[in-house]
Amino acid sequence: MTDISVRELPLFPLPDVVLFPQEVLPLHIFESRYRMMLKTVLETDSRFGVVRLNPQTKKIEDVGCCAQIIKHQISDDGRSNIVTMGQQRFRILEIIREAPFYTALVSWIDDQATENQEDLDELSNTVLVALKDVVSLTGKLTDSERRLPEELPKIARELSFWIASHLGGPAAEEQQRLLEMLDTTARLEREYEMLDHTRKQLAARTALKESLSNADQKNN
Repeated sequence: MTDISVRELPLFPLPDVVLFPQEVLPLHIFESRYRMMLKTVLETDSRFGVVRLNPQTKKIEDVGCCAQIIKHQISDDGRSNIVTMGQQRFRILEIIREAPFYTALVSWIDDQATENQEDLDELSNTVLVALKDVVSLTGKLTDSERRLPEELPKIARELSFWIASHLGGPAAEEQQRLLEMLDTTARLEREYEMLDHTRKQLAARTALKESLSNADQKNN
């Protein structure tokens, strides 16, 4: 009997790119080996694995996310523009071949079932408040209107993936750690730590900006 949790999957290593489930990733395919990969993928189930290539070590990570092609356009010169969406996460068990493109044997992974849904929902709400504060304070600091999407994921696991995928700055290493976590609670707790730290920094900078602005008004 075949183990459906294990399969062969073409891999697309990308420097400092971490794909999460349900997130959209547009890609421009121009290298010949990945043109070959795309042709192979489109002839099968339109799925391949996106894995982070570490720029320092030049190695690919052990955990990635399966990408499903939802739109593709091939130009006359053979280059392609594709739009993909993240599906299941996977762990690489074995690299089967490296040429013409990476192909690996992978196993699907998922978060463990939660024991206390009530606590998880409460944590999700706490994280959401911190996220809204960060967006609001960023808007004040930059004198711009910042808004979250109207429909954020309501399921805790999906919310944790959405937040992880939208981390600002050079966050690829942190995103990789969040992708590899198999505990929704632990992922949300880590995200709360980061959001709360950012919130405090932004609040201090906003207070300073307002005090300087008030001082200028008094002087004028």
